[in-house]
Amino acid sequence: MNLPENLLYTKDHEWIRIEGDTGYVGITDFAQGELGDIVFVEIETMGETLAKEEVFGTIEAVKTVSDMFMPVGGEILEVNPALEESPDIVNKDPYGKGWMIKIRLTDPSEAENLMKAEDYKAIL
Repeated sequence: MNLPENLLYTKDHEWIRIEGDTGYVGITDFAQGELGDIVFVEIETMGETLAKEEVFGTIEAVKTVSDMFMPVGGEILEVNPALEESPDIVNKDPYGKGWMIKIRLTDPSEAENLMKAEDYKAIL
């Protein structure tokens, strides 16, 4: 299983890559594998400021629909435009082109409570 060392992870199988006061958020390789073929991603929280662990959107696979949770609090600055036409990009490249949202962190210290790759791997 692919778990990049430069990312932080949540118990709910989201990841975040922090760059200054912004972050890119997506779901892990484990999560996309469990969901199966992803057919639709719905994120209607553009421009909103959400707290840590609030739902920012849903992801629909052939057999299920799952909520996606904020790893840290922040304002949603951008939704990945590629997901509208090709939601399966999450299956192919969950840590790269399959990112979900770009956020501005409201409290960067919240990231200190997230898991590093080795800690996340231990809970799988």
